Amino acid sequence: MSRQQLSATLAMLLGCTAIGAAAQSAKDAYVQDARGVIVRSSNVGDPRIGNLCWRTGYWTPAQSIAECDPDIAPKPKAPEPVVTPASNPPPPPLAPKRCDFTAVLSNDETFDFNKALLKPAARARLDSDVLARAAGCAKIDLVLITGHTDRIGSQQYNQKLSEKRGNTVADYLKSRGLGGAEVLGAGKTMPIKSCDDKLPMQQLESCLAPNRRVVIEVKGLAK
Repeated sequence: MSRQQLSATLAMLLGCTAIGAAAQSAKDAYVQDARGVIVRSSNVGDPRIGNLCWRTGYWTPAQSIAECDPDIAPKPKAPEPVVTPASNPPPPPLAPKRCDFTAVLSNDETFDFNKALLKPAARARLDSDVLARAAGCAKIDLVLITGHTDRIGSQQYNQKLSEKRGNTVADYLKSRGLGGAEVLGAGKTMPIKSCDDKLPMQQLESCLAPNRRVVIEVKGLAK
């Protein structure tokens, strides 16, 4: 290279440096030509091997750019992930309120020995406890009535008697607007009171009275 060429080159470099400093661009630490293009040692090749950018005198590693110093240039920050607030799941549906209850004809409401007729106390209990509570139900799914007897007599006889007692209660409820009951007879198989066989018959019948009961079960949905 001749002196004239060298002088021209240096002048160009100095001019480019001045232009780059005035422009205050992202490439300020590198020498740029009049077009703002960074001056390189060669126009071809890998910039890390034979196509190096010309650095200015105030270049520092912190001012490196990827196209000239890819190994030391600051890496662009990855965009922060957008955190979407979790939406609150809808509350589970509320379980429907139930209208289930059980009533038992007991004490003076039980049936007389060998009878299937409702006593006044039994009718009053069915009115106030069964019919009134059933009226508070939005829907009745089941009415189950189970009749019982005491242990006096054969199982076959008591089975039929328990069914009669259950049907007596079912008929009364139906006459008051609560129909569709399912009736079962348990006979003497489920006693709740035991008595001494040595008692006189009248006392024994009175002692066994709690067993001559009827159980009414209602299941449904509340209003």
